[in-house]
Amino acid sequence: MSNRNSPALLFEMLRSFASLARTLNLSESVRELESTRQTVRRHIALLEEYKGSPLFSFDNRQYGLTEAGKNSLREAEELIARGEAWLNDESKHVNELFYLGLQVGPVPYYLQQHPLTAIWDMGSPLIQFGFHAWARSEGELESAALAPLRPYLMVFRFNEDNGDWICTEVGEKSSYATWFGWEKYRSSVGKGIANLPGGPGFANLLAKPFHDVAKTRSIRIDHIHTRIAQGDGEDLKAISYQRLAMACRFADGEFALATLIDRTRNVQIANLSDENRDAMEAQFTMNVVPPTDDTGG
Repeated sequence: MSNRNSPALLFEMLRSFASLARTLNLSESVRELESTRQTVRRHIALLEEYKGSPLFSFDNRQYGLTEAGKNSLREAEELIARGEAWLNDESKHVNELFYLGLQVGPVPYYLQQHPLTAIWDMGSPLIQFGFHAWARSEGELESAALAPLRPYLMVFRFNEDNGDWICTEVGEKSSYATWFGWEKYRSSVGKGIANLPGGPGFANLLAKPFHDVAKTRSIRIDHIHTRIAQGDGEDLKAISYQRLAMACRFADGEFALATLIDRTRNVQIANLSDENRDAMEAQFTMNVVPPTDDTGG
């Protein structure tokens, strides 16, 4: 491990790298950053010096990301996003677990991670059943133990080529399907999360919990409150839910991320008022009776 001190301009260097990596056009990045060509080039050169490998190729006056650049981009984007959220007091740790509270345009987004004991202390019957089914299945999506839960799940596969989470399955009884309706849930299979209803802003908010589960090959419980269009309408509706994110495996052995969501007003999130917590219309709560376990487990 290097003992060199981190450069004082690290945040600006990361912004230069992320902008150029996204645009692959120096002039466009300079305009976006309100900077100069010399400054952006210097930031990239310093990052490459510190990391010990080139982040960009430059052929025929066209920038391209090297393998090292591709591998560095996601972490850089997360550092920028987390740094900005921390500076605006939107991101913190509550009881040593991740908390996010911010505004994305007109949309509030509150997320609080809870310890797994919250599954028993305040988890809904569906969430509790989901944890049991996941444990009995040992994370195998095709396991008979997970079969009763599959209609309530949304499943993703990570695409290494573009760094996106691709939806591979939407259960017909899932929160996603019952919130957005048949047409949207059927057409969402095969799309990246940035292209699902909710857009790129929500995709970025999904990314950190998803990556945490992927890295640890584990399970986490989050309570979330936000506002999002419901069905085919354009008006934003309040929505609160508990979400279980579970590390699973596809039949080919590749990593799968399965999410189980139960829409409920029973969420505990720091700084979320009772009025907002209870703002979701009663008709949108799921009140699911857990499916019958036929495995004998």
